[in-house]
Amino acid sequence: MHRSASRLTRVLACAAVPVILTVAGCSSDSGKGSGSGDEKKKSGSSASSSAGPDGGAKPSAAPTLEKAAFDKLPEPCKVVQAKTIETLVVSVKDKNGTATKSNDLASRGGCSWNGLDEDGLKGSDYRWLAVSLVRYDSQATLGSGNKRAEEQYAKQVEAAKAAQGAENVKAEDAGGVGDQATSIIYTTKKDGVDFFNTTVVARTQNVVISLDYNGASYEGAKAPEHAKLLEGAITAAKEAVGTIGSTNQQPQQ
Repeated sequence: MHRSASRLTRVLACAAVPVILTVAGCSSDSGKGSGSGDEKKKSGSSASSSAGPDGGAKPSAAPTLEKAAFDKLPEPCKVVQAKTIETLVVSVKDKNGTATKSNDLASRGGCSWNGLDEDGLKGSDYRWLAVSLVRYDSQATLGSGNKRAEEQYAKQVEAAKAAQGAENVKAEDAGGVGDQATSIIYTTKKDGVDFFNTTVVARTQNVVISLDYNGASYEGAKAPEHAKLLEGAITAAKEAVGTIGSTNQQPQQ
């Protein structure tokens, strides 16, 4: 009887081992399940952080626009050197020029000069020089300052080609003036007098320059030479480009 009791004890002990292992296995599975739950929480948190307020994906950050190179303009009537004005506009009426009215001088401005050189019986020569400046800022909805200036430059060139009453229009690349430049020459007639017109449209970074230089002769004076007018206009346009650059130059520390 004692031997049978001992054997029964051993059988029950062996039978209990799988039960313990099973519990341990369930405990291990439960641990894995708990870990899976943590992962789900992390995943949900990650998904939540990448979602927008309405549950959709958050919009990606807008690309950063490059800052416009020039943030100011020089005084329009000082954009061309005084000695150049006196050379191009002989007998200039006002060497200080006449400024164009503007409500935003940081973005746009202009100036003009004119003069009549009277030479008695040899006749008279009239000259007129005008310059306009337009600066473009970088704007998220419109693009970079340079891109906007490029677009306006192209429009200004086309406008110069289509000037009212223009005849014998000729447009050429004007290399060496800013980043882009085109010269347009043409003739017009006013009150029976032939006017010889030259326009230089140039772009330097985010600023567009339009420079007009024309001349006419009266009372038998020799007609102006278009080649000389063009040479003078390009000289003035180069000075304007240089003045814009120096006006925006950062002072050395």
